[in-house]
Amino acid sequence: MCLATFDIRPDNSAPHPRPLPTRGRGTEQRARVDLMRILVTNDDGIHAEGLRVCEDIARVLSDEVWVVAPETDNSGVSHSLSLNDPLRLREIGPRHFAVKGTPTDCVIMAVRHIMTDTPPDLVLSGVNRGQNAAEDVGYSGTVAGALEGTVLNIPSIALSQAYGPGNRDNPPWDTGRKFGPDVVRQVLATGIPKGSLVNVNFPDCHADAVQGVSVTAQGRRNQELLRIEPRFDGRSNPYFWIAFSRKGRPEPVDGTDLSALAQNRISVTPLRLDQTDHDFMTRLAEGFD
Repeated sequence: MCLATFDIRPDNSAPHPRPLPTRGRGTEQRARVDLMRILVTNDDGIHAEGLRVCEDIARVLSDEVWVVAPETDNSGVSHSLSLNDPLRLREIGPRHFAVKGTPTDCVIMAVRHIMTDTPPDLVLSGVNRGQNAAEDVGYSGTVAGALEGTVLNIPSIALSQAYGPGNRDNPPWDTGRKFGPDVVRQVLATGIPKGSLVNVNFPDCHADAVQGVSVTAQGRRNQELLRIEPRFDGRSNPYFWIAFSRKGRPEPVDGTDLSALAQNRISVTPLRLDQTDHDFMTRLAEGFD
């Protein structure tokens, strides 16, 4: 059973009034700003189709949208910084910039350089081509873009689109376009607590087949399925791919992001910047007394 569910309406009407950028539930924290500025980034790169989908979602919510994304594909770079190489910034259009760097670099570049006088009120990272559920969260540059927004005290949401073996090159982008704006509105209306971010995954189905929205916990895969696949190049030199076996996968645990996606439901997972295991910390402290 899912932890929580809620209904969302397709965005078929005129643009909705701008939502409230919020941190927590206090009156001062929920005050309306005159104009919400949205920063859009990703890890698939400045030319990715999912970035255009994310920009479409943002433009339903606000008239002021800035795009700062990696020059090239940075999938799987996690929350890494470019410390040994300089960042290169290229303006490719009005409020559109490419950075030779990681998603984390892009968010820092946007907030501390490009938008320094008018920082963003919201960071949207995505829409990633492929789900970012379970252990993907730790590897994902998409989630890291939202994570860095959270580090900089900006409400942040990561967005990803699942696909299967048959539609790898053509994921159902219409799902995010249709449901993304209302999911973001609902999250902002609830209020994102300081130090938290939200990870949204759209299921591998077209918009008309979506079964609803579930608020979920981060799942976990069977890591016995993780393997190294050896191959040989044209000169008979070995090289390797990291891969997951698609055979023998167990049913996902109810209430998790994996379970929601398997049921063609949109998964909305709250995450925290603070990764401290407080229960273990107490036991560990007792062991050192």
